[in-house]
Amino acid sequence: MSDAGPLVLLVEDEPQMRRFLRASLTSHGYRLVEAGTCAEAIAAATSHNPEMILLDLGLPDGDGLDLTKQIREWSSVPIIVLSARGREEDKVAALDAGADDYVTKPFGANELLARMRVAQRHAAQSTDEPAAVVEAGALKMDFARREVFVDGRQVHLTPIEFRLLALLTRHAGKVLTHRSILKEVWGPNAQSQTHYLRVYMAQLRRKLEADPARPKILMTEPGVGYRLTAP
Repeated sequence: MSDAGPLVLLVEDEPQMRRFLRASLTSHGYRLVEAGTCAEAIAAATSHNPEMILLDLGLPDGDGLDLTKQIREWSSVPIIVLSARGREEDKVAALDAGADDYVTKPFGANELLARMRVAQRHAAQSTDEPAAVVEAGALKMDFARREVFVDGRQVHLTPIEFRLLALLTRHAGKVLTHRSILKEVWGPNAQSQTHYLRVYMAQLRRKLEADPARPKILMTEPGVGYRLTAP
């Protein structure tokens, strides 16, 4: 294990899961700090300043959602929720509380490591000045010129379509919930108007996707929100 690897705070109270994650992460160069309760997690987060947090929701002294909200009051560290709660409303609640991603147990090490890499890239991008041009796969957005290209072909978007795509592009690889997208694009009074979002996502897919019925760029997280494919 390299001492220079990213420091991860693992908040998990199941010994078997901790052993699995410890072996998987350290073998890929991550350094690890472990906590089994909310209280231990807060102490570790404030004293060790981790670069990422892996968080189980069911902890013996509290709920991981409340812990996520508490951490978000003072830190923007990437938080990936690991939970056996697989319902859509649980995923939405975690993401709305401030989590960057949600992985449902059981999961494979490769899936988790891929999600962690995406979260790291997103965190690195968000600390930099916003890029004037962003590319994600076949998609290229020039924010200064307000131009969009797919495979080198310019695509003309309406102002709302551009705002929606710009939001997803700036958060490429991260799930954005319906409520968060509606709030950012249409304003706080539109957070329940999910039909707006469905209509505009369908329009964007018709303009951007080779096959709108099988999207490769604008991915749906059923019942939760949308994710733009990470570059």
